[in-house]
Amino acid sequence: MSFAVKQTGMATTNNCAPKFYEPTRIGTLFYPNVAAIAADAENAGLPPAANDKTKVQLLIVDMQVDFCHEHGTLYVPGAKEDIRRLIEFIYRNPARITDITCSLDSHLPHQIFHPAWWTDSQGRHPAPFTIITAEDVKKGEWQPVREPEWSLRYVEKLRQRAKKNLTIWPYHVPIGGVGNALDPELWSAVFWHALARGSQPTMWTKGSVPETEHYSIIHPEVLVPGVTKRGEDLLKMLRSRDYILIAGEAASHCVLETVEDLVEEFADKPGMLGKLYVLRDCTSPVRHPQIDFRAITKKQFAEFEKQGVHFINSTDPLPF
Repeated sequence: MSFAVKQTGMATTNNCAPKFYEPTRIGTLFYPNVAAIAADAENAGLPPAANDKTKVQLLIVDMQVDFCHEHGTLYVPGAKEDIRRLIEFIYRNPARITDITCSLDSHLPHQIFHPAWWTDSQGRHPAPFTIITAEDVKKGEWQPVREPEWSLRYVEKLRQRAKKNLTIWPYHVPIGGVGNALDPELWSAVFWHALARGSQPTMWTKGSVPETEHYSIIHPEVLVPGVTKRGEDLLKMLRSRDYILIAGEAASHCVLETVEDLVEEFADKPGMLGKLYVLRDCTSPVRHPQIDFRAITKKQFAEFEKQGVHFINSTDPLPF
């Protein structure tokens, strides 16, 4: 099918979504019809991304099965609707998006934030969402099964650097597992855009170093000497863009900390902060039994906005 694209003022619109797009499949597992997607992309008639005078990067943070499907091990309520709005944003604005980067949180069974890393005095592993403090470790209430010296230093550094305590999460986004994949309908949109515009999407993996957490796509919570480093290649690419659009899961963690790191990185370049646009209706916070992450996220986003970051809805006309 051909994909009619027209310019309306400053906004680019499309007359309809591709025939292969089925919003009812969002949040389910299926095999995308790759041949149909490729055929539609070939007939879309979109200009090549290499010719874009204004370079716009869409940054999709961790929109993976375990976070976005109701049967996922760390499902974020609202994620399915976030994905629908994001997919439809892509189909409305394909000629305005130069490149797409998708981060993939990617974990092993034994990581410092997984239950298997810790036991109590009875040898029992902590339940998901347990909070472990440095004081807990010093008192022996929680004992690391692996790397005891580093584990104590880690919870101390985490408190000092990030002003937070360690949260134990359910096992999630396992490398090689179904939960690690992008939602298939979203993947289809990313694949279609790549072929239709001749741009190579980037799949940016993070989080596979067992000794640290890695919410932000820029750098981990605590650097592990000789093992982890900041995402300099990604930062270099982002600095070269005229605008950066951000969506993903969860608003309270990986999205928030990604934006926080970008604000920190670009603090001495106010013009860069004005190039950041968060699609606020394409991200939702984690629901925790004790912690009001929604309120925390709202407060922090307001601080980012004061510093120059833009927050828009996916249906708003793009202001560039």
